Amino acid sequence: MEFEKLKIDGLVLCKPKIIKDERGFFSEIFRKDLLENFISEKLDFCQHNTSKSSFGVLRGLHFQTAPKAQTKLISVSHGEVLDVVLDIRKDSPSYGKHCSVILNDINNFQLLVPRGFAHGFISMSKVAKVNYQVDNYYNSEYEFGINPFDDDLKINWILKKNQIIINNKDKSNINLSESPVYKF
Repeated sequence: MEFEKLKIDGLVLCKPKIIKDERGFFSEIFRKDLLENFISEKLDFCQHNTSKSSFGVLRGLHFQTAPKAQTKLISVSHGEVLDVVLDIRKDSPSYGKHCSVILNDINNFQLLVPRGFAHGFISMSKVAKVNYQVDNYYNSEYEFGINPFDDDLKINWILKKNQIIINNKDKSNINLSESPVYKF
């Protein structure tokens, strides 16, 4: 397994080694010990979630605050997504900056998203199944969102707006500049 620090501090792209032969492939997709050594902190994933989305579905940008803030390990078991994370840590030098990566069932990459980031993705394939391992249980009282179309963020969702399917809840999220200071 190979790990790559991304342009925003705390984000890690996990690249598993894929061993191919005439039968298909084998890959060790998660090694807690190796990832913990790389990030120099302990992880304790307690919940695993899966979502299924059609082409053009945008989910996000979501996060939870303290005491229910979550570190997430995101992967795609079927299809392809453009995965986007936004730094919402007010004291961070990269506050308001985002990072985008392609996750799919070919590269088998995973993205480690620490607390203090809003997360979202858009499905780029006919169907995409996204998996989330999280280190804190879901709690709707501490769930918030940032408007994925906030002009100040300049996120390129790749698709045209009329191709994007988004629910009313995500559409009605506030812009980052209007959000309070959150504790993580």
